[in-house]
Amino acid sequence: MAEPIPSRTPRASAWRLLLLVPFVGTLWVPFYNHALPALFGFPFFYWYQLLAVPVSALIIFIVYRAET
Repeated sequence: MAEPIPSRTPRASAWRLLLLVPFVGTLWVPFYNHALPALFGFPFFYWYQLLAVPVSALIIFIVYRAET
């Protein structure tokens, strides 16, 4: 007979608050809705969003490692 799977209670952690940074940073469009400063010919609007992807992945990785 198989052993029952132990139930895990969800725990809130201060590390999870770090996940709000990329969430708010990409949802608050007036913050980055500008053409300047341009980087390699890309307006700020585009390169900010492109930079948000690896930064978000890094933050998710940090939170994951901190909680496991």
